[in-house]
Amino acid sequence: MVTETENIFLFVPNLIGYARIILAVISFWFMPTNYIIAGWSYIISVFLDCLDGHAARHFNQCTKFGAVLDQLTDRCGTMCLLVTLSYFYPKYMFLFQLSMAIDVSCHWIYTHTSLLQGKTSHKFVDANESVIMRLYYTKKVLFTMCVGNELFYAALYLLYFTPGPIILGFSSFKLIAIVSAPIAIAKTLISLVHCRVACQNLGIIDTNERIELRQKEMAKKAE
Repeated sequence: MVTETENIFLFVPNLIGYARIILAVISFWFMPTNYIIAGWSYIISVFLDCLDGHAARHFNQCTKFGAVLDQLTDRCGTMCLLVTLSYFYPKYMFLFQLSMAIDVSCHWIYTHTSLLQGKTSHKFVDANESVIMRLYYTKKVLFTMCVGNELFYAALYLLYFTPGPIILGFSSFKLIAIVSAPIAIAKTLISLVHCRVACQNLGIIDTNERIELRQKEMAKKAE
């Protein structure tokens, strides 16, 4: 009997992921010169990020590849925007560099550890894990954090070109940046919690593997 092999690379959520990558690259190309094209490409890419997870669950197409693709696209998108902001606001370059380093490294180790644990998504949090992590990965909190973080950096980007609509004599983009700044800071701090939890879980994995290895060695000696 021949079983049909699924091509996970053509799953709907992964196709959405490829579209996000194309839009992100277009955004990167125009970021230094054309904020309209860059802005819309980036915004649509972020919007599609909200859809791929729903598509994965709807079509029962959750995969480890899709989880990694989603995570890499998110991290690279934010990182390249921060590179541009470092160019626009050199006085704050260190803070942007620090934000990039924390965002990429903490999410990478957390995603990698989740895969080692056999999870299909880094968003699956065990009941015995950090209370902060369980709260963070609830739909409302995760949506608020991600949107607030993106709004903060997007507002800083747009402010370089235009103040945006003026409301009561105040720049709307500047207002968005001020309101969303605490969310961006909180998300960075939670990224450090990601790192702490991942390191603890890696330690458990290493300990269990070493115990298993010693047991195998003892079994061989006993033969």
